[in-house]
Amino acid sequence: MGEEIQAELVASLESTAREIRAEIVRMTFAAGSGHPGSSLSAVEILVALLFHEMKIDPARPDLPDRDRLVLSKGHAAPALYAALALRGFLPREELRTLRQLDSRLQGLVDRTTLPGVDASTGGLGQGIGVAVGMALDSQLARRPSRVYSIVGDGECQVGSTWEALMAGAQYRLANLAVVVDRNGLGTGGPTEASMGIEPIADKLRAFRYHTVEVDGHDVRQILRALREARVTVDAPTAIVARTIKGRGVSFMEGNPSWHGQAPTRAEAERALAELGTSLEVSPQ
Repeated sequence: MGEEIQAELVASLESTAREIRAEIVRMTFAAGSGHPGSSLSAVEILVALLFHEMKIDPARPDLPDRDRLVLSKGHAAPALYAALALRGFLPREELRTLRQLDSRLQGLVDRTTLPGVDASTGGLGQGIGVAVGMALDSQLARRPSRVYSIVGDGECQVGSTWEALMAGAQYRLANLAVVVDRNGLGTGGPTEASMGIEPIADKLRAFRYHTVEVDGHDVRQILRALREARVTVDAPTAIVARTIKGRGVSFMEGNPSWHGQAPTRAEAERALAELGTSLEVSPQ
């Protein structure tokens, strides 16, 4: 019975992931700007967290004992906005306001305007430090909250990321899980060409993190890794998620040009056809 339930859960999460990908394409097309490639690589990670693992309530987004999510790679905001909308934190039609004046959905996430956003991020290497501070605060206050941070591999080229990671290990923050979205590409091309970070998993182990490597588009593997993080009691956990930039859209996959480039109408229609939908959203 447990396996059957798990299969149904995985199927549901995979369906949600496809919807989020479609919304990312629609949002960046409507805005004429944004970061579709970086957003598409993080979708399964966000879905596993927001739709299954995390203790959150859209009706009460400020619960003191809720779990926290820090999108340290804040430029992947479209993915988080779409996930939050499908999870019930904001109206789905609001997604069409991405990057417009006075919109709550700006290019980088802002915790002061949007429920479900626990930290304002954008500067690389900033969010992981906030996440470590949140986890330490929960530990000191003896709250049951867990803290999850999604870190880009480009951020792993930044010194402040490693300073924060050292603090997480120093204070044995078992309530902290760091997920590295290892898509291998930054705005200028391969991360290994600009500043190599491999062997990233071995480095995280050396920093005293319980470290798991997964296919970042395999929902089952992500769920197992998150469960492993939950039962690890003596150290923080790092999950190295091997992903593909632009995942789900054939002409965006593995192409650094789509790091910060919005699709044209023709490109958006082609992408959405691949995702099994169209540019216009069906009434909910």
